[in-house]
Amino acid sequence: MAMSMARRIKVLQLHPDYNIKTHDFADLGEQIFHALPSERFETVNAFLRGRPTTGQPESRAERSVYFEFSDAQLKGMRIRAMWRLFQYCRSERFDVVICNRFKPVNMMLMLNRWLKIPLCIGIAHGFGEYDRAYRRQQTARLVSPAWRFVGVSPAVKQYLLDCQCGFTPNNTVAITNAIDIVQAESLQLSRDQARSQLGLESNVRIVGALGRLVPVKGHIHLIRAFAQIAQRYPDVQLAIIGEGRERDRLLQEVELLGLQGRIHLLGFRDNALRYVRAFDIWAMPSLAEGLGLALLEGMSGRLPVIASDVPAMLPLIQGAGGIAVAPADVEGLSQALDEYLSLSDEQLQIKGEQSYSYLNREHDIDVFRQQYLELIESALNEVRK
Repeated sequence: MAMSMARRIKVLQLHPDYNIKTHDFADLGEQIFHALPSERFETVNAFLRGRPTTGQPESRAERSVYFEFSDAQLKGMRIRAMWRLFQYCRSERFDVVICNRFKPVNMMLMLNRWLKIPLCIGIAHGFGEYDRAYRRQQTARLVSPAWRFVGVSPAVKQYLLDCQCGFTPNNTVAITNAIDIVQAESLQLSRDQARSQLGLESNVRIVGALGRLVPVKGHIHLIRAFAQIAQRYPDVQLAIIGEGRERDRLLQEVELLGLQGRIHLLGFRDNALRYVRAFDIWAMPSLAEGLGLALLEGMSGRLPVIASDVPAMLPLIQGAGGIAVAPADVEGLSQALDEYLSLSDEQLQIKGEQSYSYLNREHDIDVFRQQYLELIESALNEVRK
């Protein structure tokens, strides 16, 4: 009788919300699945909230699960949601559960006291999730030898360690986010095509930014900084791709500054990376970031970068030869814009190539995938000893 094939390692990845994109060049979760050879790993992707509608993409995992919990079900004790998640995991008998962001991590910390899943990995995508004292106390009580934790940058890893609530140098690592540069470049429109589709002029210099229109992204400060140099550079414009609750406030600021026609709020654009080459300079004035994937996206378009010197982004800015500015520093942003806009086209292009070279050198997607594969394999070996 033929010997049966060895059982594959069964991996669940758990997300708070459905968030699958048409293209996965910068999708952390999907890139982790890319790292796991199908002949050795069985993969499942699960979402606590949401599901795709007709025409929306699904995960590349072998199976996708949509719990479709309501916001109310995920607040407080979350008894019904916890029970359903417990039943599901118990029936599936996973070897590995990868949890993205605080809520999935917190739920699995509690449930794994009974499930005894051999390996759980909690991924922290930014700062602040463990600032509250009761969260730290609960986490410290629930972390077991089955757990490993990942910060998406060295700064996020250090944040976790500084919380002193079960995150230690032995169970916490930094795996810096990366993007699939080849895929990203293949999606990008040419300069003329991108400007045409965005409705932007072809014969001006454009400072570009990408991000939700929310206070933490700092767009108001970029607009005010642009206003300070607008008269000095009449052939320069500012364009921001993104949508959010700050839109009306930003529009009011543009009108107050008399810069209609010079500053463009372009709204949400599907696959926004397609338009990166429309710009000459990439600006990211965030007040806080876990890593700032948009910064890497700008580098993939061979653009020089200006960004806030928050801990997660400062090493990236420095490595790319960009200009780091303190958060909310309008004067500093203005000076950075002036420094780049005073360069010739050739000099600006050299700066852009410098950022592109750094991206290829330090944020290789194959390295990212290999680090996750090694984390899973080595941690499984440790916990099963």
